[in-house]
Amino acid sequence: MSHPHPELTTPPALPDNGLRVVALGGLGEVGRNMAVLETKGRLLVIDCGVLFPEDHHPGVDLILPDFSYIRDRLDDIEAIVLTHGHEDHIGAVPYLLKLKGDIPIIGSTLTLALVEAKLKEHRIRPYSMAVREGQRERLGVFDLEFVAVNHSIPDALAVFVRTEAGTLLHTGDFKMDQLPLDGRLTDLRAFARLGEEGVDLFLTDSTNADVPGFTTPELEIAPAIDKVFRHAERRIIVACFSSHVHRVQQVLDAAEKAGRKVAMVGRSMMRNMGIAAELGYLKVPDGILVDIKKLDDLRDDEVVLICTGSQGEPMAALSRMANREHRINVGPGDTVLLASSLIPGNENAVYRIINGLMRLGANVVHKGNAKVHVSGHASAGELLYCYNIVKPRNVLPVHGEWRHMYANAQLAIASGVPADNVVLAEDGVVVDLVDGQAAISGVVDCGYVYVDGSSVGGADEALLKDRRILRDEGFITCVVVLDAATGKIASGPEITARGFVENEEIFQQVIPKVERAVEEAVANGVRDDQQLQQVIRRAVGSWVGGKIRRRPMIIPVVLQA
Repeated sequence: MSHPHPELTTPPALPDNGLRVVALGGLGEVGRNMAVLETKGRLLVIDCGVLFPEDHHPGVDLILPDFSYIRDRLDDIEAIVLTHGHEDHIGAVPYLLKLKGDIPIIGSTLTLALVEAKLKEHRIRPYSMAVREGQRERLGVFDLEFVAVNHSIPDALAVFVRTEAGTLLHTGDFKMDQLPLDGRLTDLRAFARLGEEGVDLFLTDSTNADVPGFTTPELEIAPAIDKVFRHAERRIIVACFSSHVHRVQQVLDAAEKAGRKVAMVGRSMMRNMGIAAELGYLKVPDGILVDIKKLDDLRDDEVVLICTGSQGEPMAALSRMANREHRINVGPGDTVLLASSLIPGNENAVYRIINGLMRLGANVVHKGNAKVHVSGHASAGELLYCYNIVKPRNVLPVHGEWRHMYANAQLAIASGVPADNVVLAEDGVVVDLVDGQAAISGVVDCGYVYVDGSSVGGADEALLKDRRILRDEGFITCVVVLDAATGKIASGPEITARGFVENEEIFQQVIPKVERAVEEAVANGVRDDQQLQQVIRRAVGSWVGGKIRRRPMIIPVVLQA
């Protein structure tokens, strides 16, 4: 089993008989999924998603893949193939198309409808081609065949790529639910057929690889949802992903059975469910939907609200309800149903909301205390099943944190794939398939690109570090006015602090230290403002670190009068 090393360098030129795979996201993380395939000088992009920020990304709205690897080769891209419509697979498409708007987008009907609605907000009209399972399309040097897979959103596809250099099967996100709500099974017959043809490189979803057994069918959670509806005294508020059509369908069915009306809350939820209903993927019972503005006309025990915020997103509807910043005032007797799993890294934010809602008197039902969610990803048993059916020559685990990918790699080896043919790679690591053997050949730059308000790529790690210091440690400003002629202190030092529990009078203790430091520097011939600012920063920082045990941001200001 091969894996990346710190000494990796820029990869050599790809041989004519080679197929190169570079993941610009999705390896070592849950989100930002994007793989770039290359052969004979042409590129194919599979998925282009976003990663949602965590607590250590203050002020960041979204995290994008780093497009620098392909920025100068946009004309070489044959198409962007989208496996399904979740944000972590389609969310970055508008930002890539802003670089070149005529790159074709290929995906299923629902996937394209969701991405086109997103592109409309960015005023981009894409070139798109809808495909379905069993369809085969030739795109230059790439021959693509699409395979139905089951996931937590309808119309998901795996993609089989034939090239002169070899074949590649990318599962996308998938599971093997044998009782799917929409009747659309993962096509194991197609997987077996492709295995018979020969799969040189198998890219498999790793998200649940460390979970033993088989993922629970969606159908089995319906009784738990019905139970919530039977016992709820007042309003029911359901939080789930804005693209989880299957879960919303189950809630609509339960609401109809309980005689309740349903209101959608949140722009993305209303948009996505409107698209799903229009295309026939969501069956909405007649008369069940009501406008949120008309809820006052209904009794509390007649109401169901479906909203976003199941991952603790601070600006989502559920978070604002928990903080009493939303028009819906959650209170005693209300039931909040979190119908989703926890994305790694979001646990603290979610539990903070659960605590906030319970403090308001709500009954909170979640995966930890009831069977109200099942995963959309294949567990270890399903992955083993696929390895035995496909019998790939080489395996590259994708989509997951390192622990997930490592577990997936171990499954591949256990199923009989030679350890030397199982490649563990992280974002930016280059994997080449040459003469039937996959191996790591180098690494390319592949950092985080932050969307910060209207700025894309402007924020960097240094800026986020400053924000974290401001948030966690506070800041101190120190203003000193110098006589331009003599260099002596004419006014100050004047110190202002924010984010400290201590009385500001304590900072009077550092003023003599700053005065001495500035006077000594001026006596030694230092008159440059920036150098004097550094002198002040060191003096204040040394005192604050020793006296208050803090490391705030220190902003020295030197004025010449």
